[in-house]
Amino acid sequence: MYEHFFQCPYCWEEISMLLDPSIKQQKYVEDCEICCNPIELTIEFSDGNPESFQANNLEQ
Repeated sequence: MYEHFFQCPYCWEEISMLLDPSIKQQKYVEDCEICCNPIELTIEFSDGNPESFQANNLEQ
């Protein structure tokens, strides 16, 4: 597992999530641990390292 820190697109607090590098392309929704709003995560891994990471507000 890979711990990734980023800013919540709702409350702007820094949060972290554990990412699984064994799945090269991922897209899923997870709630912010601070404000509980749903965040759409899009992640791509290359050779076990994150190549791209996006955390989007679902209300846009």
